[in-house]
Amino acid sequence: MKDFFKSFFAALLALIVAGGVAFVLFLGVLAAIGSSGKPTVPSKAVLVFDMDMTLSDGEREPEPSEVVNEAMGGRGSHSQALPAAIEALDRAASDSRITALFLTGNLRAAGPAQLRELREAIQRFKAKKPVLAYNLGWSKGDYYLAAGATTVFMNPFGEMEVNGLASEPMFFGEAFKKYGVEVQVTRVGKYKSAVEPFITDRMSEPNREQIQKLLDDIWGEWKDTVAKDRKKAPSDLQEIADERGLLEAEDAKKLGLVDRIAPYDEVLDELKKLAGKQAKDKDFPQITLATYAGIAGEAKTGKTRIAVVVAEGEIVDGEGKSSQVGGERLSRELRHLRLDDRIKAVVLRVNSPGGSASASELIQREVVLTKKVKPLVVSMGHLAASGGYWISTYGDRIFAEPSTITGSIGVFGLLPNIKKLANEHGITWDSVQTAKLANPMTLTRPKNDFELNRIQGLVDHIYEQFITKVADSRKMKKEAVHEIAQGRVWSGQEAVKLGLVDEIGGLGTAVKYAANMAKAENDFYVVGPEHEPDAIKDLLKSLGQGKSRKLAKPGPVDILTESFKAQMDRLAALNDPQGIYTRMPFEIELK
Repeated sequence: MKDFFKSFFAALLALIVAGGVAFVLFLGVLAAIGSSGKPTVPSKAVLVFDMDMTLSDGEREPEPSEVVNEAMGGRGSHSQALPAAIEALDRAASDSRITALFLTGNLRAAGPAQLRELREAIQRFKAKKPVLAYNLGWSKGDYYLAAGATTVFMNPFGEMEVNGLASEPMFFGEAFKKYGVEVQVTRVGKYKSAVEPFITDRMSEPNREQIQKLLDDIWGEWKDTVAKDRKKAPSDLQEIADERGLLEAEDAKKLGLVDRIAPYDEVLDELKKLAGKQAKDKDFPQITLATYAGIAGEAKTGKTRIAVVVAEGEIVDGEGKSSQVGGERLSRELRHLRLDDRIKAVVLRVNSPGGSASASELIQREVVLTKKVKPLVVSMGHLAASGGYWISTYGDRIFAEPSTITGSIGVFGLLPNIKKLANEHGITWDSVQTAKLANPMTLTRPKNDFELNRIQGLVDHIYEQFITKVADSRKMKKEAVHEIAQGRVWSGQEAVKLGLVDEIGGLGTAVKYAANMAKAENDFYVVGPEHEPDAIKDLLKSLGQGKSRKLAKPGPVDILTESFKAQMDRLAALNDPQGIYTRMPFEIELK
């Protein structure tokens, strides 16, 4: 009888669990069915761009765990693809149903180069229709987008950042030593500082030099752009950054950086007027940028297909996650585009700090093969450094924004071991092997001199290949490439001067250039790689299709926690089978 009850309750528990799973899946089906209605654009609508999102270069499918977390009330992914946002803004500028654009919210993550492309689209919209921008407080990135708006509002209790840029890398070297984790490195290039967070407690002088130069270039572009928008001199903004940093609303108004100080309800009244409503009306016609971007525009009438494929995230061996560039996955996409006779040109959009050397080479091989049969143009986003530059260098033409971070032509090997940590807890290993180099990647002990010399030889060989490939593709002498390589990062504007990049321009410019190379001129349309449908992903995605939540701005503890997690994620992405990487400095995070 006792065994009977055990079996009975076990079966009952299994039934409850299965029922719970089925119920969740049923909710997903209902959500998918309920979301099938197509949205429409109301007459005299205000296009609302709530910037509370992460800006990505491509359509990023969230991981199942992210979708489930959001469906359960956790923090969602909320990303917006930059090309879709730009296309929507350009389409809305000529859409008679759209009367104005409203900018608000705070971007969670976006690189300076991405912001520049988005800002240019906003300015094109402003040339035809009003743009209103409002925030409780303006960060540097959000204000860069909004400074040239028709009217810039600020809440009376808000603050504005005009405090320059800073990069504050996190270092684990002393912590690793404390807990018994040893990291050995092999590298080429005095600026190749990606290993520094794991072996020391501060920046090396070469790393400090390159980051300072990079920040100066990006900050200079910010000042020049904002100064032009607000009819100021760049030196005026530098003076504010040096002496004040944060501005209260009244000060920002006096300095001419905002047009009006007003609470949110007064801004809504202004939007109602633009939509043909009165202040007493409860609402006004509006549509979000994300919704508008999802509404199909006019049918594609061009004859020529230009494909855009996005390489965004860490370059890793294998398929990779949706937030990574899987070497096998991207090379397969390029191969399909190469073999598809309907595709007349390819634009490779790169937003990557690099990563696995072998995965980078796998992708580059397909770039070279594709270039032999059809034009292949590269558009660099926020990052196209190290491995990101490796996969870019053979493009027929390379475009970058002035603030793109690129270069970092160098190689390193990261070789951790946990011998001391394990020994202190009574754990030991012994081994038997048939050759001196039978187990060089083990985590159980430090590498001996013989193994380190061999690994350094491999690093040197890959660096030599890197230099040779850049010299060949860019028609430069190897000595000249070596001079500007050394693992050093450069801004896009400097990369043009050095010959690493051909021209300043965004994704749209790169697409037009590719179309011209394909002799399509204006008779073309853009497509992306075709993916097999995934019913499970679609179902999970439907769970998170409820009304989006306005997320609280992260506080200092959130920022520190996210920074630590980001470093751990980057460490986990180091999966090259040889342990050799072409990656830029781990942290060039602009604050």
